[in-house]
Amino acid sequence: MLAACSGAQAPVGPMALPLQRGGGGQGAAAPACPQVVGEATCLGLIESKGIISPAAAGLAPSDLQARYNLPSSTKGSGQIVAIVDAYDNPNVASDLATYRTEFGLGTANFTKYNQDGQTSNYPSGNVSWGVNKDQEVEMVSAACPKCTIYLIEANSSNSGDLQAAEVEAVKLGAHIVANGWICYNSNACVFSSDFDTPGVVYLASSGTDGFGEIGAPAVFASVVAVGGTVLLKAGSTYRETVWHDSGAGCATGVTKPSWQHDPDCASRTVADVSAVAQNVAIYDTYGYGGWTTAYGTIVSTALNAAVFGLAGNASSQNAAEHFWTMSKKKRNKELHYISVGNDGSCGGEYLCTAGTKQFGTYSGPAGWGTPNGIKAY
Repeated sequence: MLAACSGAQAPVGPMALPLQRGGGGQGAAAPACPQVVGEATCLGLIESKGIISPAAAGLAPSDLQARYNLPSSTKGSGQIVAIVDAYDNPNVASDLATYRTEFGLGTANFTKYNQDGQTSNYPSGNVSWGVNKDQEVEMVSAACPKCTIYLIEANSSNSGDLQAAEVEAVKLGAHIVANGWICYNSNACVFSSDFDTPGVVYLASSGTDGFGEIGAPAVFASVVAVGGTVLLKAGSTYRETVWHDSGAGCATGVTKPSWQHDPDCASRTVADVSAVAQNVAIYDTYGYGGWTTAYGTIVSTALNAAVFGLAGNASSQNAAEHFWTMSKKKRNKELHYISVGNDGSCGGEYLCTAGTKQFGTYSGPAGWGTPNGIKAY
């Protein structure tokens, strides 16, 4: 059983830390959650509060489906994508319904559970974590509207509660489990044994602090670590660059998977794959007044979870191994190569800089690229 960090006892009474996230790529977006000593941090970033319409809010499902060449109208039925988060958002079902109605996605097959698998007795509400949930369920809907979506709400952001919710997601039958939160510091630990059920694909956000700022569960070899990009649109043409705040780097103390062979990291290398992490439209009435725009690798993680749902191959996957071992020809066809941008300073190496070709088309912040259809999944 591998711990991501020391497992030290958290201080009594959560203590908010000053938050200095990102290196500029997130624009005017602000973190939804403060970092708290001894607890996980949710990774949603929000730009504005209820002052924009969907048309002006940024990227819509049609943009995401077009860029990533997704069979969203035909695939995904029967696939269960679970979202694990802390606390409750009492408005999440109605917010999701509004989002799906606005973009013509149909009625969601959506169920909200507590960490014990009950559809009642939900934990206390939390506005910060609440918007995380809206981002995730709406992004899964955007890419895979036919997928079944489960939201499992942990009692708190303590590691024990999140781990219980992680286990419960699998008990409920989830094929794919997405995590838009991270343990950044040594007092906030989760164990890899809660993220390694055979036949289940686990995904986690790589972080929103740029190069070198990574943590669990993304660092586990049993988890697909998802980085972020900026998706730019000109007419019907799209292009992507690295999102400047995408978490990436070497996970010190985490054994390198046998299927990773990049040259300059002796431990687990993050990230594996990516998707857009900036300027997507979301709807949240619990704390943000309606339509707003969302940023962060929480967005790209939920989108990648949905792509796994479209592919329907969770039972045959071994975390991110396929991305690392597929042939160059196949990879170049089935993933968009991200060749521009960085998430910090690492001497110009591939671990923080795209387009170096030091290790094929791989870069830390964007991984092996973004989806181009579902065959890479």
